[in-house]
Amino acid sequence: MPNTPQQQRRRDQLEALIRVASPVLDLVLVTGERFSRLVAPADADYYAIPPAGERLELEALRGSGREARQPEA
Repeated sequence: MPNTPQQQRRRDQLEALIRVASPVLDLVLVTGERFSRLVAPADADYYAIPPAGERLELEALRGSGREARQPEA
């Protein structure tokens, strides 16, 4: 269903507003990213996503040298 002339006008106005606000929003994102790195520089629970085709080995991440603990009776 095609847009009416009023809908098209509104859409054009909204797109123009987004184009004008885009640099300001980009600046907010960059500032927030830099600030978050200053406040909390390291994320200990972060695991990088492996490339496609590569398997994620959890034991290698956890340290496979540990013995599995047996439940106590």
